[in-house]
Amino acid sequence: MQDQSGAGLLPWRKRAGHRGFLARQAEQLFDFFQVASINPRGGFFELTVEGAPRDGGNVLRQIHTTARMVHCFAIAALMGRPGADDIVDHGLTCLWEQHRDDKHGGYVWSFDDGGPVDASKQAYGHAFVLLAAASGCQLGHPLARRLLDDVTVVLDERFWEERHGAVAEEFDRDWSPLGDYRGQNSNMHLTEALMAAFEATGEPLYLARAERIAALVIAKNAAGNRYRLPEHFDSEWRLVRDYRNGDMFRPFGTTPGHSLEWARLLLQLWVLGDRRHDWMKTAARALFRTAIETGWDEAAGGFFYTLDWDDRPHLPFKLWWPCAEAIGAAAYLAELDPDPFHEDWYRRIWNFTANHFIDFDCDGWHAELGVDLQPAETLFVGKPDIYHALQACLIPLYPARGGIVQEVKRAEMPAT
Repeated sequence: MQDQSGAGLLPWRKRAGHRGFLARQAEQLFDFFQVASINPRGGFFELTVEGAPRDGGNVLRQIHTTARMVHCFAIAALMGRPGADDIVDHGLTCLWEQHRDDKHGGYVWSFDDGGPVDASKQAYGHAFVLLAAASGCQLGHPLARRLLDDVTVVLDERFWEERHGAVAEEFDRDWSPLGDYRGQNSNMHLTEALMAAFEATGEPLYLARAERIAALVIAKNAAGNRYRLPEHFDSEWRLVRDYRNGDMFRPFGTTPGHSLEWARLLLQLWVLGDRRHDWMKTAARALFRTAIETGWDEAAGGFFYTLDWDDRPHLPFKLWWPCAEAIGAAAYLAELDPDPFHEDWYRRIWNFTANHFIDFDCDGWHAELGVDLQPAETLFVGKPDIYHALQACLIPLYPARGGIVQEVKRAEMPAT
């Protein structure tokens, strides 16, 4: 492979031209999603490739879409973007009034104009409610702290399993258990949200629980599997290697994009924990390298979506979010663990992303590419989400000291 490290030159993250590119891309994402996404009946539309609302009329709204919009536009509001505060208010109100279950507690997965459609209580969804609430708290929104306190109690009383140091996966609306599945994906996103809640409140229990999840998922299970991140477990956190239950949220095999996501989260957790847990930095480096070695398509570029247990491509198409997460991980590694390998791959991944995922005609990022690297719609239709792409653009612009909301807020605070 050609060396792209640019020996003797500033890292891309320090160059004015690259920083301008990142800032422009972030602004274009905000432009693309800000107005067209608002559903006047509550929540947000998913968008077509061209940026129009999909499936007009009585549209299903899922909790993670709502919460991610709150998180991203809280960032925009902290940056001083006009109109962003209204997006945050719209989303937090939807979480509190339409997703929250007044009768049983917790937050339902989805609703339409007639009420709940999927009324299950998912750890994945509750993790994003916590993230949205923490981001709203950083902004000072009057509803955010009430939401944060409420979802924290739900997570503590309904989901958290102290003997494992992680959360259970899912319940019916009345909190009847739905099987014995345990998943690393929901716990990974809860780790992100717990760190955000710690930064927003200073409450040490949030950080302690994030560290416990990381110890279970990474120090025990990923390290014990040669840093091929296992995804699916039973109620005793025993690996279920042949698990199959849908390709979007629980695909078979391993998912290199999640290893890349964990690499950044571990470094963030290491910094927030005063660099006490050196294994986190070692594991972050190992997860990143392993994902590159096993998941990157050397012939065409991009990350295969999933691999089987022999590191062979299982779902070979390419999704946008692994590249987005790899950019964030490479940026953190390049700052906290300087190595030409990390800078080189930061550039390689951005080169592929710019040439294939960014839609320079309509703005936004294509969600999926087929094996021919042409836009496809196997799992995702249109442009469903701002969250991953926006963080890929913003994380490299700020110091690798904590969550992106916290860093944006620090940068915008007046000097004292």
